[in-house]
Parts: sequence; structure tokens; C-alpha cells
Amino acid sequence: MGTDREGGVRRPVRAAVYAVCGAVLLAGCATMPDSGGMQDVESTSRRDTEVRVFATPPREGAPPAEILQGFLEALTSDDPQYATARQYLTEPAARRWRPESSTTVLANGPGIQVDRTTRNADADADDYTFMLTGSKVAQVDEQQSYTPVTGRYSQPVRLTRDKKSRQWRIDVLPQGVVMGQSDFQRNYMSVNKYYFASDTRTGAGAPATAVADPVYVRRRVDAMTQLVRSLLAGPTNWLKPAVRSSFPAGTALRGGVTGLTPDDQNKLTVPLNGKASKVGREKCWEMATQLLFTLQNLTPTVDTVALQRADGSTLCTLGEDRAGAVARRGSVKRPEYLYFIDDEGRLVRLPGTGTTTEPVPGALGEGVQQLGSAAVSWDEHTAAGVSADGRSLFVGSLVTGSTLEPPVLQSRGATETDRLTAPSWDARGDLWVADRDPARPRLLMLEQGVGAPVDVRVPGLEGRVDAVRVAADGVRIALVVQAKDGHKSLFIGRIERDDSSGDQPVVSVMGLRPATPELEDVTAMSWAGDSRLVVAGREHGGVQTMRYVQVDGSTPEGQAPAALTGVQSIAASEDDRLPLVASSSEDGIVRLPSGAQWQKVVKEGRAPVYPG
Repeated sequence: MGTDREGGVRRPVRAAVYAVCGAVLLAGCATMPDSGGMQDVESTSRRDTEVRVFATPPREGAPPAEILQGFLEALTSDDPQYATARQYLTEPAARRWRPESSTTVLANGPGIQVDRTTRNADADADDYTFMLTGSKVAQVDEQQSYTPVTGRYSQPVRLTRDKKSRQWRIDVLPQGVVMGQSDFQRNYMSVNKYYFASDTRTGAGAPATAVADPVYVRRRVDAMTQLVRSLLAGPTNWLKPAVRSSFPAGTALRGGVTGLTPDDQNKLTVPLNGKASKVGREKCWEMATQLLFTLQNLTPTVDTVALQRADGSTLCTLGEDRAGAVARRGSVKRPEYLYFIDDEGRLVRLPGTGTTTEPVPGALGEGVQQLGSAAVSWDEHTAAGVSADGRSLFVGSLVTGSTLEPPVLQSRGATETDRLTAPSWDARGDLWVADRDPARPRLLMLEQGVGAPVDVRVPGLEGRVDAVRVAADGVRIALVVQAKDGHKSLFIGRIERDDSSGDQPVVSVMGLRPATPELEDVTAMSWAGDSRLVVAGREHGGVQTMRYVQVDGSTPEGQAPAALTGVQSIAASEDDRLPLVASSSEDGIVRLPSGAQWQKVVKEGRAPVYPG
């Protein structure tokens, strides 16, 4: 917010204060201004993000505008409990203020505007009111969950002058914290905490399925302890209906624990309160796995977790070698092949980083039925293909000699673009596809890829589903939705199942939320990590772009993929060791190895996919 730094200490820049108080400020701002427009508190631009920044307390005799400016600066410092920011408040206001309740992110720093409607006309009055204004970008709630928001931000801040000390302090202010987008990116980082899918269909003794739940923590304020507390508190409200935590209700860090630090053997000891003291070995291993997955998302150096009872004894210890037997993250295994449709309409595959393609074993690789798109199950034993005209969905085994069975689903749409989307497999072995028939648009699921399709309920859906991709965890689903005006947007939903109602389960996609609010048209997307997707789309009034997005609608750190023209489809693996692949109208199938530029694979090909 327009600041200097000397020796790592943040000092308020007075420019915005001068603008509000005018030349009178140089004389101590003995009188209040009777005019003045909105002034922006510019967001800070810092590249040395590892330098910790601390705020300065209020200056003796500081005028109201300087007090407000200093308070806003203190909100963006690395003060763990906002102790300096509270010095700018009256004692009653400091007791009422709950900075942890929310963080409001504005496009730029909050603007400061004199509130003429409430300003006392008496220049020697003991209260003064400003309005904080700006354009909202996002809100981070008390659970540290990020949500994109839009609209104007306007909140009053009232200052009062103490009758004895004659010092100005803030008496009325909005709850939570407000800052500009660049300050938010400097102060906060997105980290995944992990829970287990509550309804995953697995055999006895099979690993649980870990599901990522992204939250934002303050980057340099003991992020590890913040993250552990957040994990113990439970999943965010959006994800909660579809996952479970192995920590007993009420589990928290033992009283008196203020910080967590791994030892020189990369082991982190986590002291818990009495709520977890009686859990069994298997349950304790699950708890430790949740912690290990979560902490390794923050720092890969932690490779062992030890849980302690309230009395200090060890509850259990688990290393990363055992965690994989307790639960799995991402895909079941590293994909063996990349798959796509060749110029003869066959499903073909490409091993690893090779360049020699081969038809898949079985009927879908023989060209008997020309395909337009396809999906391969996570175990790479089965494939589903949609005919080139989009009318029929076929499922076949990837075994030499298997025959082409009749289609498991057909659309009645009049044109190819009004028929079936590309299919997608979930980790349970169920197959998902959308029928875009305007007369009856539907999202459908076929258990194990066979049987009667299940109509999936999607409350809140406005428009028709134009593309479907299920995450490897089988809990979250990405949908490209075409609105009535023709624009296509990306939404993330939560899959909920009820298997107790009879022969067919009741399946719903709940809690739809936008993942790319700044894109006007999404043309292609794919999962590219536990909580990340890669998306090609068009910005409002702009050209096509490709970027990574988080499931919560935020933008992850790191570079966007290199530009590529004419993107028609994208394939990314949740295993980040595999290259990004795309289908381009100009170059055919291309791939993007890490640290390199796009490379041509084959000129004649389309609809590339990794398993899933």
C-alpha cells in the first residue's frame, strides 16, 4: 500500500495522508479538512517476499488520516496477533475487533474518502469518519477458505479523540482485515489440507482416498502451526459433506503449544489434547497420514509425523513410506500412456515421452467405429469413446480381440455440438458424460461404465453442461457450463451419493462455484493436480489465453503455460511429472515438457487425454 522499508521495518508513506489533509498536515493537521475526494492506498509491490515486515505504532499527535493510513499498513505486516494494528484502536474497539474473521481482497489498496455526510462541521470536534472503498476481488472466511467476489466495497471507519490524551484512535471499523490484491499475494499462500473421501467404494484393507481442501494461511506467521490448527478444526464448509476426518471431534493442539517445528531428522511431533488419547492404531495412522500429506504440501522436508497424547506419551509415529499404504493422493498409479484420436478415428496411445503411437488393444483401436473423443479408466483397462458425430457412447476393454459392444448411451441432439460431450472416469470406476440435447440436457453417470445411466442432479445449474472432468479423488467434478447467452464458464462441484434408495444410487453435484470468473469463454480444461486445473479460455474483450486455476477460483503461484494458438482441448495429469498436452487447430497434438516450449507430437490427431 505505497510503503517504504528500512531495515525490514515498514514505515507509512505519507502521500495519501497529504492528499487527504492537504498542506495543513505539515503543520500538524490541527484542523480537519472540509473537502477531499477518494484517495487510493496503493498496494505494495515487493519482490523480496522472504523479508518479514513489521508495522510501526501510531505517532504522538498523529492526525486522523495518518492514524487510518497507519492502521491499514499494519494489516499487511507480519505481526502474528496484529498487536501493532490494535494500537491504532480505542480499547473498546480493540476488544471487539476480530481480524481472523475474514480477509477482504480488493483489486487495489483500499481508497480513503472523507465521509461528508457524517463529518462534524466543527473543526475541533472529537470524532471523524472516513469511508474505505474499492473493488472487491475475493473474500477469505474464518475457515481460511477463498471465494471470488465482485462489487464495490464501502465501509465506514470512525475515529475519536481521547478527551485526556487528545490522541486520535479508531473507534468503529469493519470486522476482519482488508487489503489490496498484491499485498494479499505477498502475505498469504494457498496450501492443501487433506481429508478422506467419505463414500469411496473400496475393498477391505484398501487405502482411503485423500481429498485436497485448499486454504489460505499467512505466509510468514508460523504457517506450519496455522495449517495444523486448520486441519484439526475440520474441512471447510464447502467440502465437509463429502469427506471425513480421522481426528475425533474436538481434537486440537495441547494447551500451551504455541508453535510446531520439525527436528533435524525431518520429524514433526504434534502434541494433541485429550480428545485423541484413546484412538486405536489404525485410526492414529490415518490421523498421521492426514497430517503428513498436509505438511508435505507446505514443505517437502517433513517426512515423519509423531502424535503425542495429552500426557506426553507417543500415540503413534508414521513415515511417508507407510502413508501410501494408508491412503492415496491423486491417481492410483502413474499413467503409462497418453491417449488421443488419430486421423482414422481410432483411439491410439503414446508411451511416456515417446513419439511412436500405436492403436489401443481392442475394438476401439481398430477403427470399426470412428471416434471423436475418448476417456480411459484410471487403471487403463477400459476405455469409453464417443462416436465422431457425438451421437453414441461406447465402452470397451483394452484387451486384444475384444469386440465392439452396442452403445451404452445415445443422444437425440440434432447436431454434433448438441450431443454427447467427451466422457470422464472417476476413481470408483464410474463413467460420466453430459448430453447437450437442448430438448433434454442432462449430466449422466454409468456405474462401472455399464447399465442404465443415472441422471445426476445439479441444483443451481443455469445452462447446460458442455464439458465434464472428474477429479482423481472422485469427490470433485469440473463442469464447463454454457449459459443462455452462449458464454461458457468453468464451475467446480462436489459429488454426493446416496446408495440407500434402491437399485440405482441418487447422485448429485452440489455447491457449484465458479473457478474462472475473469474468463468470458472457457474452451478447454483438465485437472492438473490435487486442487489445480489448467484452462484455456478468452478473457472479457480479450484473446484466448491458457492458465492454471485453483478449485476455489484463486490463481496459483507460478508461471502460466506458454502461449498456444487454436487450443481445442487440453490433457494434464495429476502426476505433475508428466507434460501438459494439447490439441491445436494449427499444430495437431503438442506437448509442453517442464521448462521447455511446446513440441509437436503428431500433426493429425485430436482430443488427447491421460487416464481419468
